This record gives sequence, structure tokens and C-alpha cells, in this order.
Amino acid sequence: MARAKKYQTVKELIFWSYANLAMAHTAVERKQEKYNTFNYVIRAKLFKGLKDETMNMRTIFDDEKIKLQTGQICNYCGSCKKLTLDHIFAQKSGGKDDAENLIFACTSCNSSKGKKDLMEWMSYRGEFLPLMIIRRYLKLVFKFCSDNGLLQTQIEEITEMKLPFKVEYIPTKYPKPNELKLNAEAK
Repeated sequence: MARAKKYQTVKELIFWSYANLAMAHTAVERKQEKYNTFNYVIRAKLFKGLKDETMNMRTIFDDEKIKLQTGQICNYCGSCKKLTLDHIFAQKSGGKDDAENLIFACTSCNSSKGKKDLMEWMSYRGEFLPLMIIRRYLKLVFKFCSDNGLLQTQIEEITEMKLPFKVEYIPTKYPKPNELKLNAEAK
């Protein structure tokens, strides 16, 4: 018997991805080789808490503090050379030109990403981006959907819409903790 998906609406998908991100983040911080019961409990409790609104996603303000502390490095590869500002949601796809949507990227990564969805680009590269960038991305997706009344939209319906992100690329599974990093490391 096939297991039912834990998500049907965009809101549930974002919450599932965010809960998986928290699971991965905890495991990376603890320098674990693989996920264990503790990590799965974190994921389950956060997902349930987000769904029943007893818990919330952290604010983008938290990410802004991290962005300032990280300094001027490419948030994707860690390079300190030829930095530009990159729009997480490409402007050509409807992304806003504001601080929440901007991060440092080297010209190579920025050019490679172009107007692609950030998670689509990650898939194209075949390499998971730093978790803090994915966290920021998920918060932007949530904010966009909340502002535009899309959180209760069925996933099948939203894939047909023109949005600044591609819902089909929102990560629902994360690699082993030893294959992930929290932030880009300066090169």
C-alpha cells in the first residue's frame, strides 16, 4: 500500500520542505553522518506545529542578520571575487528588487543561474545549495503565496501558474547531512 503524501496544498508542501530543512540543519550542526530518530522527531514536530499554527517559520529578519554576518562572499560557492547582487527570485520572473530578495553572488554563479528558479538551478547543477539559502528561498515562496492568496492552492493547480518560483522544484528530500553545508564557505 502506497503511503499518502504529507502535502496536498502549497502551504503543506512549503511546511514539509521547511521541516525537512530543519531536520537537515540539526544534523549538519551536530556533524552527523546520517539522520537518526532525533532528527525525524524534529521534522515531525515542526511539520505538525506549522500545520496547526502552534509554530511559525522564522522571519526573514533572522536571515538578514546572517547575511550581514556572513559578509561579502558568493552565497552559492563562497568566492570573494567579482561579486554582484543576485535576485533569488529573478526579476524577469516577477521577483522584487528589494533586500529580502537580494544576496551576494559571484559573476560566474549569477550568470549560470540567470533567470532560472533557484531550486531549478540547484537541480541543474546537481549540487545542494547551502541550507541557509534554501531556508531564505522557502520563506520568500511562503511570503509570495501568502501575499497572493495561494497557500491553500492545490499543488497541481499552481504548477500551471506563472510565478517567480517553480513549485515542482521545492525540495521535499534532503541529502545525507555530511553532503550538506549551512552556509557558503569563503574561498
